[in-house]
Amino acid sequence: MANVEATLLNHYKIDSLYPAEWPAEKDQEDSSDEEEQPKTLNANPVRRSKTRYSVLERNPRQRASIPGSQKTKDGVENLVQKDEPDPLGGAGSVVQILRARGLPVEDDLKLRNRFLLSSTTFSPSLFLSQVHNNASTESLLQGLDFLSRSIEQKSASLKVLVESNFERFVRAKATIDNVYKEMRDQGAEANERPTSSGRPPSSRFSRPQSRRASINSHFRKTSGPFSPQFTPNFDSGTATHADKKKNALVKEQEYGVQPIKAPLLEVAVKAEEVWGPALGGRDKEENLRAVLSSIEKNRTLFELGMSIQEAIKRRDHDSIVEDYNKAHRYADAAKDIAERATSNGMALSDQEMHQIIVTARMWSDVSQQVDAFKRDVWRRLAGTHFTKQPATDDDKPEEHMELIGVLLELGVEDNPIWVWLLSRYDYLKGKVSATAERSRVEIEILRRRLANSEKPGPKVVAMYMRAASGNETFGSVSGLDSPKIIEFWEHVHNSLKALLAIQGGILGEVIEFWETAQSFIDGKAQRTLPSGHNGSARQHHHLSVDGVRELENGAMAILSLIRESVASFFVDPPIEDISALFSPIPETPDTPRTPKTPKSAALSPFSDSRFRFDPNNLPPPSPRRGESWEKYAFWPPNSNSLSGTHYLSAMLQLVGTAASEMGALRLDRDGTRANEELRTFIVNVRDRCTQAANAAWAFDAENCGNLEDWTRLAQRPELTKMPSRFMAFESSILTGMQKILFLTDAITRPDAQRVVPPPSAKLLQGVRSNFVASLYKTLTSMLENVNKPSTLEDNVEGEGESLIVPAHAATVGDTVSYGVDSTKKNVRSLLTLSNLYNLRAEVVPQLIAQFESNFSVQLADESKAIADVFSEIDSRLFQSYINPIATKIAGIINSGILAPSWAPASGQRPTDARPYVYSVLLELVSVHTEVSTTAPPLTPLILKHLLEGLTGSLKEAFQKRRNYNLAALMQATLDVEFVAQTLNNYTTDKTSEMQSQIYVVLDSRTDKDARMRLQDELQEMRGILKKLKEATRGEFACFKRQRAGAGSQRAPSRP
Repeated sequence: MANVEATLLNHYKIDSLYPAEWPAEKDQEDSSDEEEQPKTLNANPVRRSKTRYSVLERNPRQRASIPGSQKTKDGVENLVQKDEPDPLGGAGSVVQILRARGLPVEDDLKLRNRFLLSSTTFSPSLFLSQVHNNASTESLLQGLDFLSRSIEQKSASLKVLVESNFERFVRAKATIDNVYKEMRDQGAEANERPTSSGRPPSSRFSRPQSRRASINSHFRKTSGPFSPQFTPNFDSGTATHADKKKNALVKEQEYGVQPIKAPLLEVAVKAEEVWGPALGGRDKEENLRAVLSSIEKNRTLFELGMSIQEAIKRRDHDSIVEDYNKAHRYADAAKDIAERATSNGMALSDQEMHQIIVTARMWSDVSQQVDAFKRDVWRRLAGTHFTKQPATDDDKPEEHMELIGVLLELGVEDNPIWVWLLSRYDYLKGKVSATAERSRVEIEILRRRLANSEKPGPKVVAMYMRAASGNETFGSVSGLDSPKIIEFWEHVHNSLKALLAIQGGILGEVIEFWETAQSFIDGKAQRTLPSGHNGSARQHHHLSVDGVRELENGAMAILSLIRESVASFFVDPPIEDISALFSPIPETPDTPRTPKTPKSAALSPFSDSRFRFDPNNLPPPSPRRGESWEKYAFWPPNSNSLSGTHYLSAMLQLVGTAASEMGALRLDRDGTRANEELRTFIVNVRDRCTQAANAAWAFDAENCGNLEDWTRLAQRPELTKMPSRFMAFESSILTGMQKILFLTDAITRPDAQRVVPPPSAKLLQGVRSNFVASLYKTLTSMLENVNKPSTLEDNVEGEGESLIVPAHAATVGDTVSYGVDSTKKNVRSLLTLSNLYNLRAEVVPQLIAQFESNFSVQLADESKAIADVFSEIDSRLFQSYINPIATKIAGIINSGILAPSWAPASGQRPTDARPYVYSVLLELVSVHTEVSTTAPPLTPLILKHLLEGLTGSLKEAFQKRRNYNLAALMQATLDVEFVAQTLNNYTTDKTSEMQSQIYVVLDSRTDKDARMRLQDELQEMRGILKKLKEATRGEFACFKRQRAGAGSQRAPSRP
């Protein structure tokens, strides 16, 4: 059954015996079969009706004569079938088996062919591994027998086919050989011998009609007996052979082109005979020959104009000068001919006259072109503005020198050197004015927008102040202040660089201009310039004395304009009118008028979107609130001192370096006046910058308390980040102020001290006072932070990181490492005390040393005053923490000792300390826990102080009782000794002295007999104390001395 299904599928070329729809490929096969039908000679062929199922019929005319054959994408069929029965005789076809195994044989043609026996890519190993992977050895042997019998049957059928059609094979072979011979020998010369029948040679190739139809299907139009239009002529065998030879597609006949050459040659001869006389007579020919001879003789003369024109287009200056000198020589020669004839009184010959006329026309053309070229060179020279060429381009002349040389070669009346220097001066002067004016307008626009924006809160200010600390998230310049303020500072810095930078700034161009002018004044630059025609350009090689003086005055004027523009920006208040952007300043007599000089008074529209606004709706002026920054045009509103000192130090570096370079030019004779002006310029700019920085520093110092966010320092958990942040902030400010006052980065030249004076004593005193005031303000802010209650709502205030760590975020395990419960005043007090000790011992001494090193002054008096302030604040804060605890302990002691039940009954021996003692010790345990988990180094200091107070309270309480019997004396002794021995690690000299005083008080209130009997009870009391200490070892283990090196930290000492 499986074989029958496979046979049906292969016969009808379908994939399934039960298709759901008509296969689309059958329509394509139908149309392709119609196209492949042979065309008939009938113009109106008979149309035969066909059904769509005709493609399933076995048509012998169809090319796909093999059932189940495949057709490639190109439409070419092959003998490989789409499916085959199992060659080993198994059930089902090969494709069906492979499809059941999940192989994509229907989509992948190459993979399917490897399993089909009729394909050349058949793989036996792959076939057996996939189709018969589960076959047994017996079944494989049976399949081998089946395959052998199938091969024998097909071989027998092939032999029968060949034997029955042997004659057809022989005739087909003979026909192919004859066609090949006729195609090869057509038209070739050969000795053809007649046949025995006496027929013409061509008759030998006569064949039946089927033979002639086969030949006609291979040749479109031949000249032999096989052509449809050919009629045999047995009487003209020679002529037929000649025609065949003439039209043969062989190399000797130029492949059929040779017969048409002769007619073409005859046509050319006839055309010459007809049109020859119309081309002119002999006389005209003679004239043309004479003109041609003259042109050939003066070819160079006639080509000069065109040569100069082409050179001008190419801007080939060397060729222009060379051709112009040639034209000049021709003109001089023609002038000599005319002058010689005039002096001799002789008439000019026709040839001389012709030479003079031709030369005059040439000179007129050349002069017009050269004059136009010189005007263009003048324009280019006036607009040539350059920077120094790199060292690799030394061999190539600079553009202005090349243009000056061209003008000198061509001959000019004005001095091109002077014209270029004057245009360069006008250009630089206009550029300075335009750049300075534009910069001030742009900066004022940014300043007004910042002034009218919302003022940042203290917590936001503190967030940016923390950027100075190296361990904070803000590590770059962009984190020093808000993005808008950083943008303002960057714009101011870039504007100053555009004016004062030596590399890429206008000052650098001015210095290059003066160096170039100086080389012309000294005559060094002219060494490479040409002397012109007959030395006519030598008069322009030297500058006059007045010209040199004007150049010096012009360079000084440009430098003064730069200096005044910068000084005005720093010293003057912010500009009120920014309408200069839309209303150009009227021209003055000093307005430059040279070609390509920019209009310095007119500002072009802004290309940056930050400075675009409606002319009818200008940015409003900054509001007047009495802020310190309102009087500074260079200081962004609400900027902090960190970003201010950073950028001002960089700006003053530019100013100082520019002043040094200006002073090094020595444009005046002695340089005294110029140096004095530069010194005044530096002093004024520095004073204004220092004043602005001091004002911002003082304002930020008031916010230093907000540096405290109650977050522990990872390296030292007993401290918060406040001391390190304050240290980084103050250190950064001191470094920036030192650069501002001394311009250390700007003094690069040995003679810079002549124009950069040291800061005045008044300026240093202002910085000194500001530094000390910042320390006072910070200490006061720290004390305010202790008294200021902190709530969880503070966590959401401000921007960036929160300033308060919630209590629920810190557990017992991570309290020391990460955060603290800052809502408790005691915690804030302890951390602030620890921070104060760190500031007093480490931070402030380092800052004072840095100040003394940076500014070369001694802060002896200030250091003493700062120490006194530290002592005062430390004492206030320490007492505010200790006093409530000491008062509570004193109350417990008084109530316990003065209670009626305190004294044992007469004759009763005490065996334990009274409850008030345990209450006091437990209170100290809670204090120890609080201090050790908050600021461990403070634990010994606080417990020692509390023990001193506790001992004093015991003394006062015992003094209030009138007398003590033996039992009361023993109880008092037991209480005092138990407390003293439990807190032995925190006993000081003062405590020991007060304990001795307690025994004096007890002795004064008892009789001699009780004292004597007490001596007998001391040994028993020692045993009781020992038992008490062992019984309470666990409860009071925190008071034991820690082992050395077990994480102990040095306890701070109080002054």
